[in-house]
Amino acid sequence: MKNVSTLPDTAISAPRVLRLLEGPQTLGSGPVFWSGFAGVVVLAFAYPFFTDGYTVGNTVYFLNWTFMALGLSLIWGYGGALSFGQTAFFGIAGYGYGILTINVGDAYGFTFAALFLSVGIAGLIAAALGYFLFFGRISGVFLGIVTLSVTLVLERFMAQTAGPEWTVGTARLNGYNGMGGMPPLTLPWPGGDIILFPDRLLYCLVLALLVLVYLGLRILVNSRFGNVLVAIRENPERAEMLGYDVRKYQLGAFVIGSCLAGLSGGLYTSWGQYITPSSMSITSAALPVIWVSVGGRSDLTATLIGTLAVIAGFQWLTIYGSQYALVVMGLLLVVTVLLAPDGFIVTLARHLGRLFRKGAG
Repeated sequence: MKNVSTLPDTAISAPRVLRLLEGPQTLGSGPVFWSGFAGVVVLAFAYPFFTDGYTVGNTVYFLNWTFMALGLSLIWGYGGALSFGQTAFFGIAGYGYGILTINVGDAYGFTFAALFLSVGIAGLIAAALGYFLFFGRISGVFLGIVTLSVTLVLERFMAQTAGPEWTVGTARLNGYNGMGGMPPLTLPWPGGDIILFPDRLLYCLVLALLVLVYLGLRILVNSRFGNVLVAIRENPERAEMLGYDVRKYQLGAFVIGSCLAGLSGGLYTSWGQYITPSSMSITSAALPVIWVSVGGRSDLTATLIGTLAVIAGFQWLTIYGSQYALVVMGLLLVVTVLLAPDGFIVTLARHLGRLFRKGAG
C-alpha cells in the first residue's frame, strides 16, 4: 500500500491553493458567495447571445480596463504604494502590440504572441523602474510624483513622433494622430483564421481572461505574499524588523500590477486597432485612481464592481453630457474620500457584516 507521504506534492498542495480563494484579504466566502459568483459568470457569458454586436463590442471596451484597475488595487490597495504609472505601461504594451503586429502580421496566431510579448515588455520596464524606486527607498507621495512624471514624459515623447523618421520597421508612430492599422487578435483555425473583431468571440475571450486573473489574484493576496504585502502597507518598519525584505515584495506587486496594465493596453489596441499618446495623458493617469477608490482599493471584488460601474457612468456622461464628465469624476473622488475613504462597496460590506453578526447574536 502506497504511503500518503510518497504522493506528488501537487496532489497535496492543490487543495491548499484552492483554499486561498478565500481569506482575510478578500471579501466574500462560503457557498452563498461562490454560488452568486458562478451565477454572475454564467449570465455574463450568456449576455452576448441576447444583445446586438455593437453593444457586445462596447462591453468588451469596459472589460479591457478592468485589468489595469485590478493591477492598481494590488499595488496601491494591498501594497500601499500609490502609482500613477498604470497608463504608462498601458501605452507601452499598446504600442508594443502595434509595432510587433504591423511588422510581422497576424499569420500563425502571432497576434496572441504579440499580446503576451507586449505585456512582457511592459513588465520588464516596470521591473527596471520599480527597482530604482523601491530599492532607492522612494515611497509615499514621492512615489506618486515619480510615476506620474514618467507617464507624462512618455506621453510627451510619443506626441512628438509625428515625422516620417519616427518609424520602427514598417510601423509609423505618427505622434498625436496615433498609430493605427494593426490587426486584431487572430486565431489560427483549420478552416481559415478566425478574426476576433469586437463581438461575441472577443467578448468571451476577454471575460474568460478576467475571471482567471480575478481568481488568480484572490489566491495571490490570500497567500503568504499577500499577507506580507498587507503587513508592509500597514507598517513597513515592523515588517522589516520581522525579517521581510520590504523592497522585494513591493517590487513584485509593482511588476504584476504593471503587467496587468499592459494587458489592458494590448487588449485595448487589438480591440480598436488604434493607440494614441492621449491614453497616457494626466487625465488618463488619474482615472484608474478614481475607479479603484470608489469601489474600494483594498479588495479585488470591490475594485472590479466599482470600476465597471464608474466606467459605464463615465461613458454615459461622455455621450450625453461630455462637458460634465470629468467634473463629475473629480467630484466623485472628493465624495469618496470624504464619506467612504475605504470605498463605497467595502464600507457597505462592512456595515452589512455588522448587521448580520448582530442579528445572529
